[in-house]
Amino acid sequence: MARQLRAEQTRATILGAAADLFDRQGYESTSLSEIVAHAGVTKGALYFHFAAKEDLAHAIMELQSRTSRRLATELDGRGYTSLETLMRLTFGMARLSAEGPVLRAGLRLATGGVVVRPPLPHPFTEWLDIASARLLDAMKQSDLHPDVDVDSVAHTLVSSFVGTRVVGRALEPAARQPRRTAEMWHVLIRGLVPVPRRARYLTLAARLERETGPA
Repeated sequence: MARQLRAEQTRATILGAAADLFDRQGYESTSLSEIVAHAGVTKGALYFHFAAKEDLAHAIMELQSRTSRRLATELDGRGYTSLETLMRLTFGMARLSAEGPVLRAGLRLATGGVVVRPPLPHPFTEWLDIASARLLDAMKQSDLHPDVDVDSVAHTLVSSFVGTRVVGRALEPAARQPRRTAEMWHVLIRGLVPVPRRARYLTLAARLERETGPA
């Protein structure tokens, strides 16, 4: 049992080191030797868990997928409206991106041409499905205008969320992401939510920014 625990800890250390380097340098510019040195492990330990750099990238993207699905499932069970659930999901992802390199690296891998191996879906496809389902429910709950094209809105939402993170990565610290997420929602809410319900969600966006932003 102790040996298994050490192996799991070593694997997590290697993944964390790889994620940090992929986030800061990019996939192509990071070598396995750099990952070994950054993780403080031997090459043998790395190859015990990962046969190639591509396997490391795939494992990080699996972690990203697992995290987004776990957050979505947790929020679905808390009694929020579907629109609030979706908003909280984006702020949750923004917070986790600021706290550690795995989700930041996952995004950089997803936008950097790294091939996603089946059965793992591409993260953008998965996020579109998550957004579309909750937006459709939000329309049924009268939190969206009835003539909204859900697929188009989901595409705009995911593109905006990904875009703010990509642009932010180049221009500002990750801790700024909750603010950018709030700005995104302020624009979307004004265009999508009927006037009688709009103030509630604008207030929610501001509150979620305060809760997930830096202290």
